[in-house]
Amino acid sequence: MHTALGWFTAFHTLLSLIAIVAGLVVIRDLMSGRTRSVAITTFLVTAILTSATGFLFPFHGPTPAIAVGTIALIVLAWTLAARRSIGRSGFWTAQYPLGMVISEYFLVFVLVAQVFAKLPALASLSQDIQKPAFGAVQLIVLAVFVVIAIRTTRAFRVRAVA
Repeated sequence: MHTALGWFTAFHTLLSLIAIVAGLVVIRDLMSGRTRSVAITTFLVTAILTSATGFLFPFHGPTPAIAVGTIALIVLAWTLAARRSIGRSGFWTAQYPLGMVISEYFLVFVLVAQVFAKLPALASLSQDIQKPAFGAVQLIVLAVFVVIAIRTTRAFRVRAVA
């Protein structure tokens, strides 16, 4: 059982890393007016599978990971709906790039959490230091993604209208 869980964890982690890299490519493309369907499809499929496979780990009650996975899947569903509605209204045209960036943010949020939990140098810090450091890093990541979301949405909307 333990070996199967190890393989499943590795698969889940690999999906997550592929989604993060593909998401960075998609965001860069959206900012520059390109929409490469292979990158978009890779991101969406791996992001959905990452969130979905997270629910297949042993369940020990509600956790922050379950909450993040649930919200991530809702955002991805919203993003897919927005993708199908691009050009129908300014609202939907803005929701698509915004959803892509928010989906990428959730993946990076979890990556940071895993780095703090698994990297020996960070995991060995006392809770008095680790919690504020984790919060500060997550706040910086959030601020960066807010700026990226604004820039990506503006750039995509301008190009979609043109």
